[in-house]
Amino acid sequence: MTTSESIEVLRKQWGKKLFILGHYYQQDEVLRHADVTGDSLELSRRAAAAREAERIVFCGVHFMAESADILRSPHQAIYMPDIHAGCPMADMAPLREVQQVWKDIQAVATGLPARSATSVAGGSSPERSAQAGWIPVVYVNSSAAVKAFCGEHGGSTCTSSNAAKVFQWVLGQGKRILFIPDEHLGANTAHELGLPDEAVSVYDPGKKWGEVGVDGIARARVLVWKGYCHVHTFAVDDITSARRRYPGAKIIVHPETPAAATRLADAHGSTSQIIKYVESAPVGSTVVIGTEFHLVDRLARQHRGRLTIVPLRQSVCRNMILTTEAKLLALLEQWPEEQIVRVPEPLRVNARKALARMLEVK
Repeated sequence: MTTSESIEVLRKQWGKKLFILGHYYQQDEVLRHADVTGDSLELSRRAAAAREAERIVFCGVHFMAESADILRSPHQAIYMPDIHAGCPMADMAPLREVQQVWKDIQAVATGLPARSATSVAGGSSPERSAQAGWIPVVYVNSSAAVKAFCGEHGGSTCTSSNAAKVFQWVLGQGKRILFIPDEHLGANTAHELGLPDEAVSVYDPGKKWGEVGVDGIARARVLVWKGYCHVHTFAVDDITSARRRYPGAKIIVHPETPAAATRLADAHGSTSQIIKYVESAPVGSTVVIGTEFHLVDRLARQHRGRLTIVPLRQSVCRNMILTTEAKLLALLEQWPEEQIVRVPEPLRVNARKALARMLEVK
């Protein structure tokens, strides 16, 4: 019996008590066994809705499985085929640095010396934070600890699909945004909403006052964390090269792409939005896509004969491909305790607040 056949036998035995989630960036050999395939937002929603399942297997990276654990019911357990599949961008925003940046911006807002502002920021309530005029928004590509911080301080998570809606939710309250951890999604979303570039400041947590200074913090309507996704570091040269190679082609990139390149593309969108863009492209056209290569390659095969689809650059998420069909089978056969993803209960409570706010935004 092949690996694939063995997995399907086990899936049939478990029935509705087993639910397998697969992110779009996974390899085809894994996705063929997923009950649901989607981007982060879709998978977060489906994980929360899978009430009949006792064991949820997340074929993705660690922060996604953490989100599923935060939203799960008491009778459920979240597993990963490879517990070491992480996210470098999430690692760029450790909790201790987020806490310090929050102290700094609260100090600027309240006029207190930054390093003596612990009473304002270190244990501040959502009410005190709101008085200072800031609400934290954290990309789901982040640790559970940072999500919990965000939830505790009245903020929300977001994905690349709904970042604009979450930004509008904050700005509509007359508040300002601390966006963690992706600089480019934050800057691109602000631009999409019509905010001028001078209203966005990039805060480098490794530098004094983020290298923007007190004035940069004070004038920002959106303060974006200096973090990025290795997969989506497409550059202006990638866009101009594609224009030369494929005259007349449409170029769409993921919003984690740096702003200069994003603005030269024809469109930008989340993974699910890229898929919809391709599906609606005119027959015979060429679409150049700037996102993870496995998705681009899959779309090229699915639309062969109708469209020409090419990658802007072959960029692979090394953490996503840690999950393999063989590891999925081993998990379903053995269910090792060490492959359960568990978020400590105090963190779950506050992180759930941030995720729930995101899921409520329409």
